[in-house]
Amino acid sequence: MVEEERKYEVADDFVLPDLSPVAPAGGAVRTVPPVTLVASYVDTADLRLARAGVSLRHREGDALPWTVKLPTGAQGVRHEISRPGPPGEPPAELAALVTVHARGAALGPVAVVRTVRDAYEVCGRDGAVLAEVVDDRVTVLDAAGRTTDAFRELEVERKAGDRALLDDVGAALEGAGARGGAFVPKHVRALGPRAQEPADLVAPAGLPAVPTAGEVAVEAVRDGVARILANDPLVRLRAPVGDDDSAVHKMRVGCRRLRSALRTFRRLLEREQVRPLRAELTWLGEVLGAARDAEVLRERLRRTASADPTCPVPPEPVDALDAALAARQEAALAAVDTALRSPRYLALVDALVSAAGEPRLRARAARPARKALPKLVAKPWRTLTEQAPALAPDGPDDEWHAVRKAAKQARYAVRAVAPVAGADARKLGRALARVQDLLGEHQDAAVAGRTWVALAAEHPDGHGLAVAAGRLLERERGSVRRARTDFPAAWRRAGRRSRTRWLP
Repeated sequence: MVEEERKYEVADDFVLPDLSPVAPAGGAVRTVPPVTLVASYVDTADLRLARAGVSLRHREGDALPWTVKLPTGAQGVRHEISRPGPPGEPPAELAALVTVHARGAALGPVAVVRTVRDAYEVCGRDGAVLAEVVDDRVTVLDAAGRTTDAFRELEVERKAGDRALLDDVGAALEGAGARGGAFVPKHVRALGPRAQEPADLVAPAGLPAVPTAGEVAVEAVRDGVARILANDPLVRLRAPVGDDDSAVHKMRVGCRRLRSALRTFRRLLEREQVRPLRAELTWLGEVLGAARDAEVLRERLRRTASADPTCPVPPEPVDALDAALAARQEAALAAVDTALRSPRYLALVDALVSAAGEPRLRARAARPARKALPKLVAKPWRTLTEQAPALAPDGPDDEWHAVRKAAKQARYAVRAVAPVAGADARKLGRALARVQDLLGEHQDAAVAGRTWVALAAEHPDGHGLAVAAGRLLERERGSVRRARTDFPAAWRRAGRRSRTRWLP
């Protein structure tokens, strides 16, 4: 689940204010009996988890005592995953979720935190808990059980309520003297200054007002690395990510964007660092691609089958096709699991962290970005302009797919330099997004049509698969024709001088 909370520092003599005014009309504030919580945290010797904002703990008395918390990129919002298990060594599944942070280093006990907690639930009219306010008195213990530190803090956790309620509770607490500010987890405070040192993975930080070409390249590399590694635990969990895209898809897109950045900026980056990374990203992208392709086909199957209400495809053959795709997807996801547990992947993670933290730049990377970067985008753009006009309405699918790949490379290149290339580059990026969408729909429809026919041939089980597959194929070829019809206008818009005049 996703945990969203805010923390407040208070003095030992702080008096919690009356919170009943923040409860909605008809609601109430309910006092929860106090509890004592004892949590043992594990980390690497150099506190890689804590420095990355990650925690892995065992808490006595919980039904699911082992919990890992992972950052989401939003302050105070974390993924929380709990599992059963005895104290000592964490469950293998949870240890795997911190792979990109631990990177093979041994996990061991680093802190014991004892918390005496008084809790208060802000409830709605129907009794539902909208927010929980906890008043924690925390004691930090060493290996011998001796107290090494103590502090008091308040937490406000969002339950069924909205963020406005959190704002109201926070205002009441601050009005009574509580201090809000930076979100620092208990174990990080307990571990001291070392736990607040920078994480090994250097995240994108934004560009200076007048960046060099190298600074733009490094920002693009860091963005790609962050996208890949942030989705690693969600892929392992096979968890929804809160929008229409799966974690597998987001991780695969991260691979593509990073490969594109390494290609676009290859003249600025040292070849010895770039070449091995691109090769390994290709491998990882292919592993993720098989799972993503099955996922897309399953989503498309139902949509295509119901596209014409006057001539619906019977549910029996659709269910049979979906079952075959589900088996294919499960096998592909199992291959992803195997890849993410492999030494090869662990080596790639190390290389990604190194590339983000210590990118090796050539001397030419010191040139001003506005002068140097348009030339780097010109090549993928020229490649696209050579291929796109040659597409024939009745040409083979493979030629259209080749242009799709060229459009994707050009779009990624334009996107990478748009922050410094200006409004024209942003306009070109948006136009190329439309081109890429059309070519993507073309490719998805072409692949789907072939897949329906192939699956029907592989599973002649009397469900009328051949007839259904033929009808589905006809609809997919209709999608192909529509994409080809719409493509010329989208391409003309992309190629307008007002969008390309910044390119040499």
